[in-house]
Amino acid sequence: MEPQLQHTVADGVATLVIDHPAKRNAMTSAMWRRLPELLGELAAEASVHVLVLTGAGATFCAGADISSLRAPDAGPGADPQSLAVRAEEALAAFPKPTLAAIRGHCVGGGCQLAAACDLRFAEEGASFGVTPAKLGIVYPAGSTRRLASLVGPAAAKYLLFSAELIGTERALRTGLVDEVLPVGELDKRVAEFTRVLTSRSRLTQAAAKEFASGRTGRDAYWAGQARESGDTTEGVAAFLERRLPRFTWSG
Repeated sequence: MEPQLQHTVADGVATLVIDHPAKRNAMTSAMWRRLPELLGELAAEASVHVLVLTGAGATFCAGADISSLRAPDAGPGADPQSLAVRAEEALAAFPKPTLAAIRGHCVGGGCQLAAACDLRFAEEGASFGVTPAKLGIVYPAGSTRRLASLVGPAAAKYLLFSAELIGTERALRTGLVDEVLPVGELDKRVAEFTRVLTSRSRLTQAAAKEFASGRTGRDAYWAGQARESGDTTEGVAAFLERRLPRFTWSG
């Protein structure tokens, strides 16, 4: 089977699968290019409330498939860094909650993609690494800032300076992952948590995502959206009436 990005949409959740098991789901140049396009398509789908990014089989993503990026038909701008940065930025800018479901290796460009998600759940035994120091590559400034914001400057320097892999215990301790699940429990927990997310206010989530990213100055806009949509009124009424809210804002 050709390396590809597969996706399904069900019950408000878009599941995007990195599928290149022959090379531990390493991203080819075509896959890097396709990712921003696919994210744009999913963002535009009103039925999509949450995005889950994962890898086929027993691993998440081992980074860039260097052999494909050096191929004669790789095309202009096919260096791993520029392609990965464009994909990373598109993932970080996705307007709805994103969750990386991680098994096995989450290394290099794979870790870059996971860090661009809002949340990361990992199965015990997964390993994480940011490995440009093994190749003499300067890690992009934006990617470095995102990693440092996620795990703190000291942990980011440890990962970048050493290119060493860390396990789930250390990843959890540094904030690189949010939950670690026993083997066999990851899919169940992701399904459970995404059901929670799809039941919550999209308005609250969209505003929170924007504010958490550091974007400011739109407080009045979001307050207006809350008034016009009626979601705040509905949420308070549902709480007082002890029922599930029926939120209507969709962006």
